[in-house]
Amino acid sequence: MRLNQCFNFHDFRKLAQKRLPGPIFNYIDGGADDETTLRRNSDAFRECDLIPRVLTGVKDIDLSVEVMGQKLDLPVYLSPTALQRLFHHQGERAVAATAERFGTMFGVSSLGTVSMEEIARQYDTPQVYQFYFHKDRGLNRAMMERAKESNIEVMMLTVDSITGGNRERDLRTGFSIPFKLNLAGLWQFATKPAWGINYITHEKFSLPQLEAHIDMGSGSSSIGDYFTNMLDPSMNWKDVEEMVKFWDGQFCLKGIMSADDARRAVDIGCSGIVISNHGGRQLDGSRSSFDHLAEIVDAVGDKIDVIFDSGVQRGTHVLKALALGAKAVGLGRYYLYALAAAGQPGVERAMQLMVAEIERDMRLMGCSKISELNRHHIRFR
Repeated sequence: MRLNQCFNFHDFRKLAQKRLPGPIFNYIDGGADDETTLRRNSDAFRECDLIPRVLTGVKDIDLSVEVMGQKLDLPVYLSPTALQRLFHHQGERAVAATAERFGTMFGVSSLGTVSMEEIARQYDTPQVYQFYFHKDRGLNRAMMERAKESNIEVMMLTVDSITGGNRERDLRTGFSIPFKLNLAGLWQFATKPAWGINYITHEKFSLPQLEAHIDMGSGSSSIGDYFTNMLDPSMNWKDVEEMVKFWDGQFCLKGIMSADDARRAVDIGCSGIVISNHGGRQLDGSRSSFDHLAEIVDAVGDKIDVIFDSGVQRGTHVLKALALGAKAVGLGRYYLYALAAAGQPGVERAMQLMVAEIERDMRLMGCSKISELNRHHIRFR
């Protein structure tokens, strides 16, 4: 299978699985516990039908949106994700370049593999910094100061990961950072020599947002262990309110799944929230993001920018979320599989296909602007 044979999410996933060692593919692909929430995130869209309108004149389609003070050419953005240079040596550079080409937002993670300073310096596109709240309060302040100095537009605090989810696929393969694999995991790497050659012939793997504060070489840790041991479970609303004041700009909470929490976010001065269950990787059995989107939009949609992610695989999924009231939609695994499959050309092809789907589906829906989508365009079964 080649890149030009990829036409949708499932094709990119198949090619990524072909090219990645099993432990790394399963890190992207897996969820928590029985992966019930992981599956439900995408299945939920099937219970919502689109209601098209006709004869509306849809020659020209405007996909632009404004969210958290950023003007984007598309209603989708590339969400911050961890460890990208494990999937392909270009990592965040490929994703940021693609975001710049398509005029949309891109996120750098605390667990990113390229520094936020380099990305901000080299790519002219709105940027988000995904922040994890560590037990080391000095580290927290230092990362926020670095983001300010880099002119990052949006601070995005992840609030659903104060302890690690039970990601059993990682436990079975021994996946960790740095690598310390069990025999089954080592065999998987041996069967994908091309990945290994690319990995060792390019720059050394690192976590530049953290390396000045955390010695990642002193021992190996699964991502779940990292969350549990390094992140601060005592984080509370007062801590976040202080961060909002210190940042003094666009501040977003990622991982909101309760209307009451959404209201609290408004009260402490946040400008955005991301309705997300971390892609089904934290609390298995939690409600899908799409199932809960309308309730949160109804509660706070007129007071704060409501952003949606988790489970998006199609342009029609994007339209359904927008019709329910989301201001923008984050893509995660959708572009990660494409990155793993082919680097920057893979991410660009994935975005080309997504944009083509959204434009085509907008015409079929009878809408020429994103703002025209509303709940009259959907029905739940």
